Amino acid sequence: MAPPSSLQPQYILTIASPDRPGIVAAVTSFLFEAGGNILEAQQFDDLQSSRFFMRVVFVAEAAETAAYAEQFRARFAPIAERFGMEWALRDRREKRRVMILVSKFDHCMVDLLYRWRIGELPMDITAIVANHPRETYANVDFSGLRFHHLPMTRQTKMEQEAELWDLVRATDTDLVVLARYMQVLSDGLTAKLSGRCINIHHSFLPGFKGAKPYHQAYERGVKLIGATAHYVTSDLDEGPIIEQDVERISHADTPESLVRKGRDIERRVLARAVRYHLDGRVILNGGKTVVFTE
Repeated sequence: MAPPSSLQPQYILTIASPDRPGIVAAVTSFLFEAGGNILEAQQFDDLQSSRFFMRVVFVAEAAETAAYAEQFRARFAPIAERFGMEWALRDRREKRRVMILVSKFDHCMVDLLYRWRIGELPMDITAIVANHPRETYANVDFSGLRFHHLPMTRQTKMEQEAELWDLVRATDTDLVVLARYMQVLSDGLTAKLSGRCINIHHSFLPGFKGAKPYHQAYERGVKLIGATAHYVTSDLDEGPIIEQDVERISHADTPESLVRKGRDIERRVLARAVRYHLDGRVILNGGKTVVFTE
């Protein structure tokens, strides 16, 4: 087989299954017989849960045909059934459709938009949804994007969530990103978005909840601040973790410098989590995740 061309379509195969002998051999033999050329292969055996996880990126000459993915799925299905696999195949050229939700603080949204515009995050943005009016973001470039103002109050929460869910379905959104969206989603909506809704929140040692967490951290003299990106579940801020980062703080820091440093951590942690999800690098493993980093 000729060396893979950069123009050849690349496919991502992800697998989660009970851990049994022969899985890797079965997958790689299938790809070889199908004329596939493996570009990346990562695997993990979770000895605690006896689960196996695998991510393979490959090309194949036959992949130029429009029906390749459908044919692959039909031929691979018996192998998947034999090993009890949960699996997915995706053409890397097909961009995920992403909806961004935002509240007053826009730094994470702006960062995602910048990375999207320079091609760092290969996605199609279906909409920007905010619980504040568009004038709140006067300095943000929304050109070419659909903006929806869905104000949330205790009285309108259920109606607005129903409208939000209708918007997710109408736009065929694959992933919802809470880019500092300061509204708690209902249990019903989080269940509908299971495994496809990412949130970012500050995470300190110890944890500080409520208003002005960075000011609380300053009063306690913390030495580390951080941020966590995770999938959203009905347990507030306790969903499966995708990415985290921290930064050391000293006695010389002020509440204002903690806020500034916190914004930087939140931006980069959320961006990495979104990138990992878009590239099929995150596989759920019960209440946690397997993340095949770059």
